[in-house]
Amino acid sequence: MQAESDLVSRSNLPASSSQSGKILARMFLGFAIATATVTVTVDANAAGGPRYAGIVIDANTGNILYSENADTLHYPASLTKMMTVYLTFEALEAGRITLDTPVVFSRNAAAQAPTKLGVGAGRSVTVRDAILGIVTKSANDAAMALGEMLGGSEEGFARMMNDKARALGMTRTTYRNPNGLPNTAQMTTARDQARLGIALREHFPQYYGFFSETSFRFGNRVIPGHNHLIGSVRGVDGIKTGYTRAAGYNLATSVKVDGRSIVGVVLGGASTPARDNQMRKLIAEYLPQASTRHIASNVIAQTPATTPNVQAASARMADINRAKIKNDETAEVVDTQQPSSAAAFAAIAPKSVNPLLAAKPAQRAASDEVASITPSDDGDEDEVDTVTTASTSKADTKIVKLQRADKAEKAEKVAKASKAERDPTGWVVQIGVSSSKDGASDLLDAARSKGGKALRSAKPYTVAFDGGYRARFGGFDDQNSAINACKALKRAGVKCWASME
Repeated sequence: MQAESDLVSRSNLPASSSQSGKILARMFLGFAIATATVTVTVDANAAGGPRYAGIVIDANTGNILYSENADTLHYPASLTKMMTVYLTFEALEAGRITLDTPVVFSRNAAAQAPTKLGVGAGRSVTVRDAILGIVTKSANDAAMALGEMLGGSEEGFARMMNDKARALGMTRTTYRNPNGLPNTAQMTTARDQARLGIALREHFPQYYGFFSETSFRFGNRVIPGHNHLIGSVRGVDGIKTGYTRAAGYNLATSVKVDGRSIVGVVLGGASTPARDNQMRKLIAEYLPQASTRHIASNVIAQTPATTPNVQAASARMADINRAKIKNDETAEVVDTQQPSSAAAFAAIAPKSVNPLLAAKPAQRAASDEVASITPSDDGDEDEVDTVTTASTSKADTKIVKLQRADKAEKAEKVAKASKAERDPTGWVVQIGVSSSKDGASDLLDAARSKGGKALRSAKPYTVAFDGGYRARFGGFDDQNSAINACKALKRAGVKCWASME
């Protein structure tokens, strides 16, 4: 333990000429080590979750406008997919693949835990759809399929990712898989992710627009994106959200306004609203401080990495797909519990020196926050921490197996208890539509404040469609109760209609 070794080095006492002096020195040293051990344990338990980290870089100059724990190691979660997309853009630019190149899903790719596109083993999508699936839905299966195509295997692509990270100057990042599903060896820092965000913008301006997409049509489905800041904060044009229970809520954001350009990263947020609110504050505070003049800087290293042989990799993947592959056990337990925004950054705020974290963000009621989340398609909350991937070590696998049964049972109980709340069925009352999810949630908040008793037991939620979000209340027992609630809303000046869901 580092804390112990540091304390030991500080506690080396001069040798005493007397035996009693030596004994006292040993006693003091032993007490110091025990104290350090206890202190570290208490601090870890008191943290209550991932430690917050944040950074804002002026992309025009490379100057650090804001930094807090920027070099502390964190799990990247789905921010990992930024590197997967970077290497895909690189292959596109080099002409090794095109946006119409088919990406075949191996059994390993198809078996990835949600969130996912749900493409079956042996089937394929275009590179374009795989990228869109990653930047909007954060599809783990699409990221794995792209990685296997470009690297020949999960492990091969991880080597490419690490080579490129070093080439870009990401000195504290280690990759193990293409999608960010849990692996204890897969670590990064806020500073490294900001470097990668700037590199995506600067190196591939012809492809970076993918990160601005808020939804895409996949077959008969319209898949909404997870990045709530796009369209709601001026100048935000991407980049990526991420979440696992071990990582907390992560976000990398790019902003360009009136010649000013910044990239911000927030790691270890306590909830989606908390993370988003923190990023909004960082943008508001530090964008005006950014320079309007572009100055060459070394914020991104330019050392070239080894070029992958896509043809050879594709041939290896074809051999793998033809082979008979044993179905590995893959846990797909979904953590359906959503942290309340009332606890936003609660674990780190008391220890933070950042004045932005001291200010309490505006928040909705916890019940509204949970109910307004579109089931199964919002955020990266479907990602799980009990997944065994090809990159997971044997030691990790043992831990996973010990945790799997307990978490599966817990998740099943939570899912059953909250199904009615998360998935309103029967009669519903729709009060309007909005082009953004936040706008639809605001409609629900306003209606609930006017609905009084009629909406006391109703469940507010939003439904994404091709063009925006519908704001609805569900949970009504029958047609009469829904119609009566709508009448009460109309008397209060709120337009609505009742319908069968």
